[in-house]
Amino acid sequence: MTGMTAYFGLLDVGALRDGETVVVSGAAGAVGSVVGQLAKLKGARVIGIAGGAEKCAWIVDELGFDAAIDYRTENVGKALRTHAPDGVDVYFDNVGGEILDAALARLRLGARVVICGAISTYNATERPAGPVNYMSLLVNRARMEGFVVFDYADRYADAAVELGGWLREGRLRSREDVVRGGVADFPDTLLRLFRGENTGKLILQIGE
Repeated sequence: MTGMTAYFGLLDVGALRDGETVVVSGAAGAVGSVVGQLAKLKGARVIGIAGGAEKCAWIVDELGFDAAIDYRTENVGKALRTHAPDGVDVYFDNVGGEILDAALARLRLGARVVICGAISTYNATERPAGPVNYMSLLVNRARMEGFVVFDYADRYADAAVELGGWLREGRLRSREDVVRGGVADFPDTLLRLFRGENTGKLILQIGE
């Protein structure tokens, strides 16, 4: 399902075109890591935003991203100016918040912002502030659109054929972060997502 989310979010909602610049947040997660790889397969320049040196190294060295930004140690806005000096054509957002704002400030004319998730705000105790740089959508005649992968259910089979082919050819990699335990371990395992502790798809394995 995460692969399908990446596939339809990037290619249908994001309407990616060859040679464009793509930025994806949550880039070392289950969806983000596939988004970046698909963008590379389609001829894009890809910049991933992730938390920690290990994750940033993984998406560049193993997944083939062109650049990585460590939001824990870098100023995201400044780093985007460095890695995307001509602006961003597609921003695939998994986190929301300040990182979304930084990406909005770097949009190119006709850019598309894909809203997949906003994990930085899910556990907020106060109402999150709206994006400060939303006027960039007007200035750049850009589009920001949310989506739910279930809307594409009638096309899952076709997407699975293409994704599966890339997996078999080794052009697409999938990584699973497996926690072994029982049902009682589910809450703490789920919280690993919000603490940014997983790399790839987080799975709780119950039994053998």
